[in-house]
Amino acid sequence: MLFLLILSVWGPAVLTSGQGWPLYSTPRKTVSLSSDRGHVFQEEGVWNYSTMLLREDTGVLILGAREAIFALDLTNITHKKAMVKWAVTPDMQKTCSYKGKSLETECRNYIRILHKMPDGRMYVCGTNAFNPTCDLMSYTDGNLALENKQNDGKGKCPFDPFQRYASELVDGELYSATSVNFLGSELAMMRSSDDTVRTEFITSWLSEPNFIGMKHVAEGKENPEGDDDKIYLFFSETAVEYDSYNKLEVSRVARVCKGDMGGERTLQKKWTSFLKARLDCPVPQSKLPLIIQDVFLFCSGPWRTCVFYGVFTPQTSTSQYSAVCAYGIQDTRKVFSEGKFKTLYNVNSISKWVTYNGEVPDPRPGACINNNARQKGFSKSVHLPDKTLQFVRDKPLMDQAVTPSSHRPLLVKKGAAFTRIVVASTTALDGSSHQVMFIGTASGSVLKAVDYNGEMVIIEEMQLFNHSDPVKILRLSTTTGQLYAGSEAAVVQVPLSACGHYISCMDCVLARDPYCGWDFSSNSCIAINNTHQETNSEVIQSLRDGNATHCPPVESTKTIKNFYPGSMVELQCQPGSNRAQVKWLVNNHPVKNSNMHHIQQNSLLILNATDSDMGHYTCTSEETSNGKTYVTQIIMYELRLEDFTGPPSIQPLVKEQQNTLLALKVLVVISTLMLFTLVSWNVYKGYFPILRYFSKAEERPQSTSGCQEPLQVVNSNKAASAGYSSNSNNNHNSIIEFHNTGNQHNGDKVLL
Repeated sequence: MLFLLILSVWGPAVLTSGQGWPLYSTPRKTVSLSSDRGHVFQEEGVWNYSTMLLREDTGVLILGAREAIFALDLTNITHKKAMVKWAVTPDMQKTCSYKGKSLETECRNYIRILHKMPDGRMYVCGTNAFNPTCDLMSYTDGNLALENKQNDGKGKCPFDPFQRYASELVDGELYSATSVNFLGSELAMMRSSDDTVRTEFITSWLSEPNFIGMKHVAEGKENPEGDDDKIYLFFSETAVEYDSYNKLEVSRVARVCKGDMGGERTLQKKWTSFLKARLDCPVPQSKLPLIIQDVFLFCSGPWRTCVFYGVFTPQTSTSQYSAVCAYGIQDTRKVFSEGKFKTLYNVNSISKWVTYNGEVPDPRPGACINNNARQKGFSKSVHLPDKTLQFVRDKPLMDQAVTPSSHRPLLVKKGAAFTRIVVASTTALDGSSHQVMFIGTASGSVLKAVDYNGEMVIIEEMQLFNHSDPVKILRLSTTTGQLYAGSEAAVVQVPLSACGHYISCMDCVLARDPYCGWDFSSNSCIAINNTHQETNSEVIQSLRDGNATHCPPVESTKTIKNFYPGSMVELQCQPGSNRAQVKWLVNNHPVKNSNMHHIQQNSLLILNATDSDMGHYTCTSEETSNGKTYVTQIIMYELRLEDFTGPPSIQPLVKEQQNTLLALKVLVVISTLMLFTLVSWNVYKGYFPILRYFSKAEERPQSTSGCQEPLQVVNSNKAASAGYSSNSNNNHNSIIEFHNTGNQHNGDKVLL
C-alpha cells in the first residue's frame, strides 16, 4: 500500500521530469588539504566545532564548541585571538546524569546559538546539561567575555546537543525552532520578545519535525503591496496527508510574518500567519521523497532575486543519490499567496487530507497585513476576524508543493550524502556572474560546483576531514574570500579560489573554474579580478564551452629507466584529472593487457621483462570537453637493459658493486679450502676415531648370528691398553662401549 501511495503521489514528478537526467557525480579533481591551501584549527580537549558567527566588522570568526567559545583571526584561523570557557557546574552535570543522560557527552554545555546584536554584542546560547541557557557576550580590545546575564533558553536553544534546530535574529528579536521541554516531545517555532508567539502543539502544524534552517527575507522593503517581511522555516516531518502503514517523511517549507502578534481570542499568542508546504526535489532514481538537510539563502540584488539552495539526501538506505535543488522566492511566495489549501475530511470514521475547494475567507488566511488588509480596517494581526484565524488554525497545509525553479535538481550525485551548502557569486572574465556552490558531505569533503546553462560541473572535491568526520557547518566570507568548515574534531579554512594548483594552460581552462584564468604573460593560472576583466587580454577563460584550443600543446617529459632481465618493470602514469583517459603506446603501437603487459590503475606493468621489451613507452592523458578531445599531459619512458656500462655518473657505483662481489667470492673459496685442510689433518692424525673404526670394521669377518653387537662401557685405562691414546688434559672423559643386552653373546665393541 505504501508503494502504491508513493507512486500515486510522486509518480508524475518522477516519471515526467526526464528519465535521461545525467548524474554529475564525478569531480574533475580530487585533492587533499595541504599547508599551502588551507589552515586547520583545533584545541586539545575541545570537540564539536559546529557553531560559527562571521564578524567581518572586527575581523574575527566567533566559533562555538563544547564548553568553549573562540575568537579566531578571519584571515588565518590558526591565530587564536581570544577564548572563553563556559562549562557546566558539577551539580548540574550530576542532575543531568540522574535524569538518564550521558555524564561525559550529553551532560555538557554545547554552544548552539551565536548571533550579532544591533549594538555589536553577541547573543549566545548553550545546551548547559539539558538546561538551555543564554547570555550576552562582547569582543572588545581583543578580549572575549561573557557578561553573566544568563536567562532561560527554553524554546530558544535545544535541550539535546545532538538535536537539529534553527534560529535567526531579526531586528534584535530571536526566532527559533526547537524543543521546549526536556523530553523533546514538544517542538515549536517561536519568537522570543515582548510579543512572544509560537506554533500550536497539534500534528496538523508540526508532526515530529526535524528543523533544518531559518531564513529572513525582507519582502516588505520597496513592496508595492505593502507586504511584510517573512521568516522562512525549513524542516522535515512525518507526512499527515498520506495514508500508509509506515511513516513517510517529507520536506517542508513554512513561513510566518515578522509583524505577526497573534490573534485576540483565537490563536492568542500563536502565529496567525503560519503556513507550510511540501518542498519537492524530484530525483528519478529515488522512489521515496528526498529529505532536506541544509538550506542557503542567496540574493544577488533586491529580495525578488533571492533563491533558496537546499541539499537533500535519501530517507532510506535503498537509495544512494543526494541532490541540490534551488527555489526562487517568487515561486515560493506564489504557493502561499495563491495556492489552494488542504483540509481534513472524515469519511466512514476515516480521516484523510484532501484539497479544499470551498470558500476562502477574506482577508486570506495566513496572509500578512498588507495594503489590502489595511483598507478593510485590519492593521494588526489581533484585528483579524475569527473566521480567518479559525481557517488557518485548521488548515495550515498548502495543497501545492514548492518545486525547483528548473523543475529538476541542479545536481545529483551518487555516493556520499550531502550535509551542508553555501553559495558564492563571482564575476568571470567576460563580465558574466556565476554562482559557485560549496557542498559539504558526510565523508568529510567539500564539493565545488557551478551550473553553466543547465550543465553542472563539479570542479573539484577537497578532502578536509577524515572520512568518518562529516562536515557539520559551512560559512563563507566574501570579504576575505575564504571558506570555513567545521566538524566534530576541527575547523578548516580554505580559499574560495586556488588557481595555483592548475599546472598548465589546458588544466586551467578545462577546469572551467570561474575564479581562475590562464595568463600567457606569466605562464600561470591566476585568480580573476576586476583588473584582468578590464585591461588584460593575455588572460583566457572558457567557462561555458571548456574550449582549450587557444592553449599551446603540452610538453612531454622523458625518463630513462633501466631493468634487469626477468624483473618486473612498473611505468607510472597518473591522468591529469578524474575525467581524463590514459592511453599507452610502445614504439608508437597501442599497448593492450596480455600475459606480458598489464595496465593497472593507469600504470603499466611489464612482467618478466626481457631484452625484447626495450624501447619507447608513451603515456598520453586525454580529456574530452564538449565533444573535443585534448591531450593534457604526455609522459615518455625509454626502457633499457641494465649492462653495467651506463653513464659515467653510475660507473663508480657499478665498479664498487663488482669489487664487493669479487671479494665475497674469494673469501668463500679461501674459507672452503681451510675447512677441507683442517678436516683432512684431523682424519690423518686419528682425531676422528669413529672413521677409523668403520674403515677397520670392513676388514673384520662379519658375525654369523646376524645380531647387533653388545654395548658396554669401558674405562679409559682399558681404552689405553687397547691402543687408544688418552689426552692427559681430558682424563675425565670415558670411552663408551655399546652392547646389545638382548643378545647374550660377545661381539665387537664400538668405542666413542
